Amino acid sequence: MSAELEIAAGVVDLVRRTAGPGAEAEVLVTRSDLALTRFANSFIHQNVSETGVSVHLRLHVDGRTATGSGSRVEADGLAALVERARAAARLAPPDPAWPGLTAPVPVPSGPAVDEATAFASPDERAERVRAFVDAVDGLEAAGYCRTAYRSGAFASSAGHTAVGRAAEAAMDGIARAGGADGVARLGADRLADLDGAALGARAAAKARAAADPVELPPGHYEVVLEPAAVADLLQNLAWYGFNGKRYAERQSFAEPGTAQFDPAVTLVDDPLHTSTLPFDLEGTPRRALPLVEGGTTGSLAYDRRGGAEAGTLSTGHGMPGSATFGPIPHNIRLLAAGVHAGVESAAGPVSAGVTGAVGDPDTAALVAGMRRGLLVSDFWYTRVLDPKQLVVTGLTRNGVWLVEDGVPTRAVRDFRFTESYPRALGPGRVLGLGRAAVRQPGRVDGSWYEAPALRLSSWHFTGGASG
Repeated sequence: MSAELEIAAGVVDLVRRTAGPGAEAEVLVTRSDLALTRFANSFIHQNVSETGVSVHLRLHVDGRTATGSGSRVEADGLAALVERARAAARLAPPDPAWPGLTAPVPVPSGPAVDEATAFASPDERAERVRAFVDAVDGLEAAGYCRTAYRSGAFASSAGHTAVGRAAEAAMDGIARAGGADGVARLGADRLADLDGAALGARAAAKARAAADPVELPPGHYEVVLEPAAVADLLQNLAWYGFNGKRYAERQSFAEPGTAQFDPAVTLVDDPLHTSTLPFDLEGTPRRALPLVEGGTTGSLAYDRRGGAEAGTLSTGHGMPGSATFGPIPHNIRLLAAGVHAGVESAAGPVSAGVTGAVGDPDTAALVAGMRRGLLVSDFWYTRVLDPKQLVVTGLTRNGVWLVEDGVPTRAVRDFRFTESYPRALGPGRVLGLGRAAVRQPGRVDGSWYEAPALRLSSWHFTGGASG
């Protein structure tokens, strides 16, 4: 028995002894080892690591539900957690919609954990930083290299248990030439798959190509979005669209069974595609969830309560805060051209063939098809204006180029945009997808977004970045 499972089972036993045999309890115990090496002005200036254990308890007793969490795992700390949850339950209103506990079911083991990544040393991360800095060849460099290891265990009074482990690595860096920045970022299951030199070379080439930008008028432009920009689309679609709670509250654009997207669009939330804990906060096994298949909106994400209210089952998306904000898919793949559900996409390392603004063959092929449009590296500071239509405003960042007759001809000053993400991906709007998906690290622990470059017929730029 793992240490985490022993703690979780002990809390369940404590609930039974103190709250009576009729009490229902579920406990998730997670240990996280997070490490980050940051650099600025081409020097490492910070190396930090953090190890923590958290215990999350949900208790249902006498028709009332309460939750509690803590980080103390000795006997007194666990007893105090149970007592706080019991006290909160006594004050809570009746909960007639209590969905019950996850029944004992098999939980997949998930992908194998790379031990070298799980327990990587600062020197190993620093090697990637050194390679990045050397590759930018005299430009200023800044960014981070991080590794993470998580282990978790779940136990409930229904007799369900689950254990899992996960590890990941990510690197995100910019190179600066004067006032122009170029970016390269990548997430991976193995630290060994992060090539700091290739990432640095790409960031530097894009920074140099972004010098002396011109200003273009606002308007609707055809665009090629690189994977970093596409990741922002996927994150906002997940948070505000494929969220079962927002759908129930009529705050989502999603219409299951309707062809809302271009036929080239297939989205799947696929947590077991990479190293991720194979169960959620409620012990529900995680699995691939088809969100859009060939342009048609499919499933939505649910936790147990939301699923019961919708007359369906949990999709394995129980998470802290899901009762308030809703369950969110955190591991979305936009399947690359020619790739269908159940078939692996091509691996997505950064291409070594850096050619300036266009840094890889996939993007080059999409750009070559544009008569006149924009190549966009990245989006930044995006905010939702209209959740129902998912109208988003934000800024371009880290390089924009005017493309004429298939060739990037000039760097362009950053734009502000206002665009409905579902409309931009709507029927007839997708003109091309790259064949290699690139994983982008997410902003939430354990989240990632995997996407190829994407060519769209129109994107609405409303003015300069300061406007």
